[in-house]
Amino acid sequence: MSEIMKMTNEEVVTMTSLEVVELINNFRKEEGNQVELLHKSFLASIDTELESLEKCKISQQNILPSTYINSRGKEYRCFKMNKAGIMQMLNKESALVRYKTQQYIESLENKLKENKPSCIEDVLISSLQEMKAIKQQLNQATHHALSAKAEVKEIREIVQLDTTSWRSETQTLIAKIAINQGGFEHINLLKSESYELLNKRFGVKLDTRLTNKRRRMAEQGVSKSKRDRLNYLDVIEEDKKLIEGYVAIVKDMAIKYGISKN
Repeated sequence: MSEIMKMTNEEVVTMTSLEVVELINNFRKEEGNQVELLHKSFLASIDTELESLEKCKISQQNILPSTYINSRGKEYRCFKMNKAGIMQMLNKESALVRYKTQQYIESLENKLKENKPSCIEDVLISSLQEMKAIKQQLNQATHHALSAKAEVKEIREIVQLDTTSWRSETQTLIAKIAINQGGFEHINLLKSESYELLNKRFGVKLDTRLTNKRRRMAEQGVSKSKRDRLNYLDVIEEDKKLIEGYVAIVKDMAIKYGISKN
């Protein structure tokens, strides 16, 4: 609920007007008062208080204007208040609410004192720990940046794959994907995936085209052994659009599985 803020070179406990309203309502409930204080009403009381001080030509730093972002991402005004400012605005509250609020703030101040370095050695240790934490964060950021750079390089290399040597390069990528997935036994599954994607994206049936190609070759007197060696890549090779589509699909698979071209 609270936050620690630097003011006049001294660490003090500050709270927003939203937090003060929440605190007041909690302590009101403890004493059986079910009347809930609204933040807009509290803002109005603060405005009135500050206007009165301004008329008296009193300059103060206990209650300062601020803003907050609500759960919907909208910005609204509020105030930041130190202990003196909070107690100043509790003059209309009951003795119990004022007492409980003061106790709460004092408990935060005690925690602040406990965490504050007591000697130069503690200050140095604290500074070194902060520097170590910052260095670790920088190392992590550098690691993430290098990983991202490597990933971008891999994607760039994959994108450069063209249709000139598409057969060898697509099969090399599929083999690398298989290794990354655990071994060459995954090659057939990955090839089936690539062919199925090609069928779906282009509305073709590679198996039907392969059967028709073998039939035509048989009619031309081509040997059975040569016909049997035909595969889906031979079918794709006959259609420029299918070549481009198949290359794109294998690129997508390589990026998906994080495999580089080289």
